Amino acid sequence: QVRLVESGGGLVQPGGSLRLSCAAISQFEDLYVMGWYRQAPGQQREMVATILSGGRTEYAESVKGRFTISRDNAKNTVDLQMSNLKLEDTAVYYCNAVSTRAMRYWGQGTQVTVSS
Repeated sequence: QVRLVESGGGLVQPGGSLRLSCAAISQFEDLYVMGWYRQAPGQQREMVATILSGGRTEYAESVKGRFTISRDNAKNTVDLQMSNLKLEDTAVYYCNAVSTRAMRYWGQGTQVTVSS
């Protein structure tokens, strides 16, 4: 069983920055993929960025060059540094992890609001 605890959401003006953090509390699972997804009102949940245990990253086209995902395997944490935020980045952001046994886990979500 894995529990994901997120922090760092909030309100920011367009062009501003925020950093999201997620800590995975896991006793027996090794986490292969960790990442961030988001869901805006009335829209489907979408992948924002993922990172494998070996460090390979993947980003949604809409955030490339603005967001950076990083991971600390020893601490089981994953962070998302968001810069040059846009109005369309407003959403609930969810931490996600997939174990080596292909079990998928979700955090409770943290609100990011970009508004002037």
